[in-house]
Parts: sequence; C-alpha cells; structure tokens
Amino acid sequence: MMDRRGFFSRGLQRALKEAVGAIGERVATQRYQRPPGALPEPAFLGACTRCGACGEACPVHAITSLPPSAGLASGTPVLDVATQACIMCETMPCATACPTPALEVPAWKWLDVRIAKVAIDESRCITWRDVECGICVRVCPVGADALKLGDDGRPVVGAACTGCGMCIGACVTTPSSILASPPELLS
Repeated sequence: MMDRRGFFSRGLQRALKEAVGAIGERVATQRYQRPPGALPEPAFLGACTRCGACGEACPVHAITSLPPSAGLASGTPVLDVATQACIMCETMPCATACPTPALEVPAWKWLDVRIAKVAIDESRCITWRDVECGICVRVCPVGADALKLGDDGRPVVGAACTGCGMCIGACVTTPSSILASPPELLS
C-alpha cells in the first residue's frame, strides 16, 4: 500500500518525466556550453533547480547563469570558454556541489566530458602564414590526444579535446584563432 507522500512523489516524478519529454521535442540540439557532467540538454533543463551552487563552487568563476531572455533555460548554468576557460579541476567541484542529477561527476572523469567543440580558424592562425607558434598546444591540459601540432607545424584538434578553452585564452592572435561552439552544433 502506498502512503500519501509516496503517491505525490510518484505523481511528481511522472509529471517531470513527461515535462522532460516535451522539452526534449522542442530542444533539438544543445545550444549552450554546460558545466562538466551535465545531463543531455532536455534532461538537464528538467533536473536543474537553478540554485547557483555550481557557479559558487567554480574556483575561477567560469560558470554564469543564463538571463531571463533564455526562456526555458533561464537561470541555468553555462560556460563561455572563449571568455573564461574551465581549468578542469580534478575533483569537479561544480558537479559535486550540484544537489540534483543535473550535474554529476562522470565515471571516467574528464575522459567523458565535452564542454565545447573547438575548431581552428585557418584564416586567423599565424601557422597558416608559416609563422611558428604552438602556444595553444603547450597550454592544453589534456595533451596531444586533444591538441597537437601536425607535421606541417599547424595545430590539430583531436578527439580527446574537452573544449575547456585554455587554448582560446592563450592564442596570440586577436581575436583568437581558436573558436568554441556547443558540442553538438559543430561537426
């Protein structure tokens, strides 16, 4: 037999599941750079309470909240790695601070994280003008599996790139030759 609390709890869970399904139909692709450990966008929007605990836990204040104009996503945490890189904290305090499953430390830690998709703008990067550089490669916290110099001396983004943005901030060109987009928008 189910008590009153169990009845309402199950009803709320069912309603949230249906709401996430409805949101999922409207949110075709991820439009934001979310903190590490974020659920897929529709589920994230349903699970995030907009409490701000993840932003408070971020040691470099890289996490901000979306404004009211963001509609369903307003108040949810985002990163703009082109403005402030994620420093890839070993313990992921942002995910640890989240009181809901919206952000959780992935089982494989940083191996499972894709904050953004990084691409090199060949029209800006000085290595395409035969000028030696490689600063982006030297600052990459992941290493050669994420970003390396090819045989031609030009940066190549690899599959292990987390999209943390360290390379964007270190780039010597203005604006940066390295671009970041939400992970599902660039292919």
